[in-house]
Amino acid sequence: MAIEDAPLDDKAKRMRDLLSSFYAPDPSVAGGSLPKGASLDAINTDSFDADQYMNLLVQRANLEGLLQKHVEMAAEIKNLDTDLQMLVYENYNKFISATDAIKRMKSNIVGMEANMEQLLDKIMSVQSRSDGVNNSLFGKREHIEKLHRTRNLLRKVQVFNVIPHSRKLLLFEELFFCGKEQFIYDLPARLGKCIKAEAYADAVRFYTGAMPIFKAYGESSFQDCKRASEEAVMTITKNLQGKLFSDSESIQTRAEAAVLLKQLDFPVDGLKVRLFEKLEQSLGGLQVKIGDVADALEESNDEQENDLQLGFAVAHDASVHEFVETVRAYRVIFPDSESQLIKLSEDLITKHFLITEQHMKKRVSTATFLRVLRIIWDDVLLIDHVLPEALLHDYCFKVSQSAIKQYVSSMFSHLLDDVSGAMMKVHPQQNNVAEEQLQVALEAGKNSLLKGSMDLLLGFRQLLEDNLDLLVKLRELITDWVQAGFQQFFEALDTRFLLLSGRIKSSPQDQSLSEGLQSEKISSGLVLVLAQLCVFVEQTAIPRITEARTEIAASFSSSGARGYEHGLVFHPTEISRVFQSASEKFLHQYINMRTHRISVLLRKRFTTPNWIKHKEPREVHMFVDLFLQELEAVGSEVKQILSQGVRKHRRSESNGSTTSSLSNSLRDDKLRRSNTQRARSQLLETHLAKLFKQKVEIFTKVEFTRESVVTTIIKLGLKSLQEFVRLQTLNRSGFQQIQLDIQFLRTPLKELAEDEAAIDFLLDEVIVGASDRCLDPTPLEPPILDKLIHAKTAETKEQNSSVASPTSQ
Repeated sequence: MAIEDAPLDDKAKRMRDLLSSFYAPDPSVAGGSLPKGASLDAINTDSFDADQYMNLLVQRANLEGLLQKHVEMAAEIKNLDTDLQMLVYENYNKFISATDAIKRMKSNIVGMEANMEQLLDKIMSVQSRSDGVNNSLFGKREHIEKLHRTRNLLRKVQVFNVIPHSRKLLLFEELFFCGKEQFIYDLPARLGKCIKAEAYADAVRFYTGAMPIFKAYGESSFQDCKRASEEAVMTITKNLQGKLFSDSESIQTRAEAAVLLKQLDFPVDGLKVRLFEKLEQSLGGLQVKIGDVADALEESNDEQENDLQLGFAVAHDASVHEFVETVRAYRVIFPDSESQLIKLSEDLITKHFLITEQHMKKRVSTATFLRVLRIIWDDVLLIDHVLPEALLHDYCFKVSQSAIKQYVSSMFSHLLDDVSGAMMKVHPQQNNVAEEQLQVALEAGKNSLLKGSMDLLLGFRQLLEDNLDLLVKLRELITDWVQAGFQQFFEALDTRFLLLSGRIKSSPQDQSLSEGLQSEKISSGLVLVLAQLCVFVEQTAIPRITEARTEIAASFSSSGARGYEHGLVFHPTEISRVFQSASEKFLHQYINMRTHRISVLLRKRFTTPNWIKHKEPREVHMFVDLFLQELEAVGSEVKQILSQGVRKHRRSESNGSTTSSLSNSLRDDKLRRSNTQRARSQLLETHLAKLFKQKVEIFTKVEFTRESVVTTIIKLGLKSLQEFVRLQTLNRSGFQQIQLDIQFLRTPLKELAEDEAAIDFLLDEVIVGASDRCLDPTPLEPPILDKLIHAKTAETKEQNSSVASPTSQ
């Protein structure tokens, strides 16, 4: 009994060791310690440290807590032991059963390996014998099958004379397709090869050739071949649909796919809408790139080789040829699609001209515009060749009229902007402009106007002389548009000058131009430049433009026939009259602007002091310097713009010379009188003399000369001075101050003015007006007057020399 129990004890011991090794914790981590800062919850971790856990528990819990924790842990230990015991019992029976099964399998497998080797030898022997039989019977089997088919056909031939006529036709058909029997058997393999090579055209040709046989014998003799071929054709149809709607494929490839689908009886009419949508989307890539045309023409120096050198032209031609081939293919695929193809072609030409019109907002040269028109016309001819029903050449004539008319209008608009830009060089805030600035602006305006007009006419001449059919047919209209363009240009130029001078308010079209003038004062120099430029337009520009325009129009006898009927005519006489009137208005505006500044200066001078309490004059007042500075500024401006006229000293010719000398004698008499009574009696004599004197012609017609403009401004300034004097009440010192200032002004004003007699008269009128408004009109003694004037003259010369010396250095 003890001998039998020993193996059981060894077995139980081995099983316990296995269970212990399986359920024991990992010894590698058993000796680990809790990390620093561990909590009481770390008891279930692999790194649990009992000592550390007890220390932490003793520190955090009291005696009752320790007892409670002891009770809980004892209960948990009992539960875990119970669970472990149950687990061991459950797995123990399974391990014993598995051990018994392994022992039985080991005893049963001992003789199986030999049996398997014998079975493998027998299978190999059977396979070799079967292969030998198949090889020996293969040739005979094929021969027997052919003989069987031949026997069936012979039977049909034997009864050929006794069958109906319809049956005879079927029999002939069977005899005909007998030779193609091998082709039908090979058809699925052929279709598979075509799919791999993407030779879809050959695959469709093979399948359509076999379709009659499949219709006759597809349900009997060739059922398997028909089913395999149809599966291959389904794959071909799917691949062709993918090509048809692939954006990466060319339009020609997609059209070929549609043709093949149609041969396979695929319902392509259902795809018609999507195909035309894709064709319409492709029109965007066919548009003329005007920027590329302009860049290429600028880079190319040989105009004769432009067509060969421009890369974009080659690409565009290729795209258009592809579009043409697509149109040809669509006409074959969809015979009823003519109206849609016509609409697409018209849309292409329309988009060409729309892009051209949008690009004309920028400056486009005539060479670029001609190149664009030639590209569009070539596209029209290509499409018209495959779609003559569209009549695109007639449609192009209609659509191109708007683009060419807008091109002519845009050229005049750019010319107007160039002339206006030259005028804007005069800064609006500058009233006393820098030296030569006005002259530079005037010359720039003249050059922009005349040279720009000549360049414009040369460009239009290129349009008229070009042999493009589109332009040859529109020569008459182009000539009319050019004539109307010049008429409208000069009318717009007159309006633009009025806007720049501030005589009219800006319109929404001129908003960008008037932004710089809204809150700024108009420069008087700019107005003077406009006046002289109007004279240039009247006297030089219009005659030159008329002569050049007539020369160009004379080259084409039929051109411009519609102009007189529709009012599209350039009227040089009318335009000259408009600018003549405008020049006079601008000149008077300039005089008024300068006179206004002088009037403001004089008003401030006579309204600021108290003339009743005026002190004795000790020097010439500084307003005289300011007055002369304004006149110097006027002289500087007119010197840059206006020509010098013939100076007229009209002292002897003036009707007021006698009166002037009378006024001088009256002044000398006043200077000799020392008491107020005699001065007042002299004043009475002055009024009596004025009743019998002849009027002096003060304000004459202003001419476009420096002397005439300066003299007019001086006259108006002295007239304003006289009016301001009449509004004041003076004491003797005030009267003497005015006398001193006026006497000093005589010499410099006579040097500036053209009509010395009128200047003397107006100065005398100021003295007389001051004496009328004076309570005690006693003049300064001549020695004192001369001394003060001499001192002011010396001071002025010294200042002028000090200013001139640094400049010369």
